[in-house]
Amino acid sequence: MSAEDTAFDAMVESLADSVTTLEDDLKPLLENFAEISSKLPVLDQAKLNVLLAYSIESLLFSALRLEGVDAKNHDVFKELTRTRQYFEKITKAETPAEPRPENATINKQAAIRFIRADLADENNRELSNNLKELLAKERAKAVIRKRRAAEEANPPADASDASGQSDSKAKRKKHSASKASK
Repeated sequence: MSAEDTAFDAMVESLADSVTTLEDDLKPLLENFAEISSKLPVLDQAKLNVLLAYSIESLLFSALRLEGVDAKNHDVFKELTRTRQYFEKITKAETPAEPRPENATINKQAAIRFIRADLADENNRELSNNLKELLAKERAKAVIRKRRAAEEANPPADASDASGQSDSKAKRKKHSASKASK
C-alpha cells in the first residue's frame, strides 16, 4: 500500500468516527424532538427547527458533493438557501424594531391618490365630495400658513404704511394735502 492510500484510509476512518459521534450526539435530540421543542419559547422553537433542517440539508449537500454530483445545481442547494433565509428572518425577529423617527411624516399626496382611487366608485360619491371639501380646506390653510411664514420671514425694514412710505413722509403728505384744500 502506498502512503496516499494509507492517508486516504485514515481520513475515511476519521470521517466514519465523526459520523458515529454525530449520531450519538443527535440521538437524544431526535428521539424526543417534539417534547424538547414544546418546552421552548416560540423563537427558540423556530431556531431549533431551522437548525435541524439546516443540519440535514448540509449533510445531504456534503453527501452529494462526495458522490461527485454538481450539488450547487441540485434542489438540496435551493433548500439550503431557503433555510438560510429563515435564519435571517429569525435574526431580524430577535433584533428590536427601530423606533420611528420623530420627524417622520406621511406622504399626503400619496395618501390622497390612494383614497381617491378607492373613492372613484359611484357608491362612494358622497364620501368623494366630502374629501374634495376637506382637501380644499387643507389647501386654503396651507396658503395662509405660507403667507404668514413669508410675512414673518420678511418684516418691513422700517415702520412704513402700505404705500411703502415712512410715518414722517406720510405725515408731511397729509399736511401738504390739508394746506392745498384750504
